[in-house]
Amino acid sequence: MSGPLHVRGSIVVPEAELAWRFSRSSGPGGQGVNTTDSRVELSFDLAHTAALGPVLRARALERLSARAVDGVITVAASEHRSQLRNREAARERLAALLRDAIAPPPKRRRPTKPSKGAVERRLAAKKHRSGLKRLRRTDD
Repeated sequence: MSGPLHVRGSIVVPEAELAWRFSRSSGPGGQGVNTTDSRVELSFDLAHTAALGPVLRARALERLSARAVDGVITVAASEHRSQLRNREAARERLAALLRDAIAPPPKRRRPTKPSKGAVERRLAAKKHRSGLKRLRRTDD
């Protein structure tokens, strides 16, 4: 369960760079809900990590700027009753967040024009449709 966080391929976040915080969950838990610290917060200092290269770190900081507070990303999990399952959920959520943030930008769209044949077919269809509608009209 614990150990380094595998983000993608060769990108691995060491356990030492992950900070955990536990608190009481407001979700399901039965009688033990008021006594067990099952809610989990996982924090990761994105601005000062050695796990990402400078290009990936800058890309991730730019894409996660709305979520980051002083370069620190925090993910919370409280949907499960046990702390262990919430820890796993938080790790998976952070890995997915980082995976999306460091993904390369999509390729630019090359603007294209419709072919000459496509334009002619469209105009022929419009002419055919207008002819049908003209035949339907009753000239009073």
